[in-house]
Amino acid sequence: MHNPTAEAADYAWPTCTACGRELWHTELGRQACRPCEEKTANRLRELPTLFAQLNTTAALMRGARRPDAATTGSRVPPIPPRLEVLSLVAAGGVASRLRDIEDAWRADLRRTDPQWTMAPWRGNPGEAVPAHVAFLINNTPWACDSYESIDQDIEEIRQLYAECTAALSGDRKPGRVNVGLCPIVLDDGPCATQLTASAASHCIRCGTCGTEWADMNAWRELRRAQETAA
Repeated sequence: MHNPTAEAADYAWPTCTACGRELWHTELGRQACRPCEEKTANRLRELPTLFAQLNTTAALMRGARRPDAATTGSRVPPIPPRLEVLSLVAAGGVASRLRDIEDAWRADLRRTDPQWTMAPWRGNPGEAVPAHVAFLINNTPWACDSYESIDQDIEEIRQLYAECTAALSGDRKPGRVNVGLCPIVLDDGPCATQLTASAASHCIRCGTCGTEWADMNAWRELRRAQETAA
């Protein structure tokens, strides 16, 4: 028997894949809501300026030497200690992370239109960031409307923006480094989640299976398990 009341109770209103907010009637069928689209576009518009500021000698060298430190007479500047700045402006930083998003969008667009190609060479990071941003801004409406993985890219752009603004403001937070894949074997196979460690904590925790390695002895066990799994 048809039971419209039961069907209505089981119905879940569509939500934004990025923030979880229920979509407006005019947004139905979209992957991400318009507020998320607008915030993402605004962050993208600011990224070239933020990157240019980070990419200056002043930003790289800030904090490299105490005001009262003795000088050696060398004209070669000291190695910048602001690794969070270097990690953003060097290879693998902002430009590479934006390129990866652009390549993913182009690959998805190419499924319906073979004229789309992979992103062309954009030059050095200073040249590449504005070019990647221009492409992403132009295609953000499409991505929020149709691209199934847009929630991940919205989060990546948010993180990039936050990292750049924090680096410029001097708000230093302990960096994280990759320490290999999780070696725990689950019911459906190896966990293989990328593990990270921070100088702020002795604990390494897998975000997927929840396994923790809380001290140096546990870290050694982790390394042995990773070598065995490899």
